[in-house]
Amino acid sequence: MTQGRNGASDFSDHGAPSGDVYEWFTRGVKLLGEGSPAAAAALLQRAAQAEPESRSIREALARAQFNSRHYSEAACTFQWIVDANPAEDYAYYGLGMARWRTGDVEGAQEPLAVAVAMRPDLRHYVSALKQVRATLRARRA
Repeated sequence: MTQGRNGASDFSDHGAPSGDVYEWFTRGVKLLGEGSPAAAAALLQRAAQAEPESRSIREALARAQFNSRHYSEAACTFQWIVDANPAEDYAYYGLGMARWRTGDVEGAQEPLAVAVAMRPDLRHYVSALKQVRATLRARRA
């Protein structure tokens, strides 16, 4: 059990994190930024369960899942964001990257292409798409 501010436990007697959804979200984002993606994912998953329609919570959760190498879970979360708001270029990028990391190179191509079409100025989007397409060409050869 970890200690929060003023020596108080970060978890209630029921195993749930202390505080409200906003606190879970802010602590989760802070943990993610500090390099603790698995801990962040645990808090953010709880926040997503409490506020299932929050895209900001879902995006942070997807990033935490991806950074903790839970690529299939990240793909599902990024897909939820894409389905909820098809204008989210970062969600397409994340979906493509998560699929790529699961080994679904073919499935990674379309969301990465959409991300590049939406934001051709982002070099990391373009680079990822080029790498996926090169991998697919090499496999077909």
